[in-house]
Amino acid sequence: MKIADLRPGQGRVNIVVEVVSVGDVRTFQKYGRSGRVATATVKDDSGEINLSLWNEDIDRVSPGTKLKIENGYVGEFKGEMQLTTGKYGKLVVLAD
Repeated sequence: MKIADLRPGQGRVNIVVEVVSVGDVRTFQKYGRSGRVATATVKDDSGEINLSLWNEDIDRVSPGTKLKIENGYVGEFKGEMQLTTGKYGKLVVLAD
């Protein structure tokens, strides 16, 4: 699967991407628990998309890191497509 093939609302996304940049980490409170979220820009040879990074996943990536998203989901945030691992997906850091 390629970034150019992704559409909002699409689930079961399995894709390999490279991290271009990681944005600022934001903290939040939800259901009495705190968490962290950041938005990374990722790319493949067909384009770029934003990727939501949650909690410990933020610390596992940096620009140049290659990732495999398994069972991801494509949502929309502020009018832009955004890839996320969601509730059932997994982010795997690939060795170079």
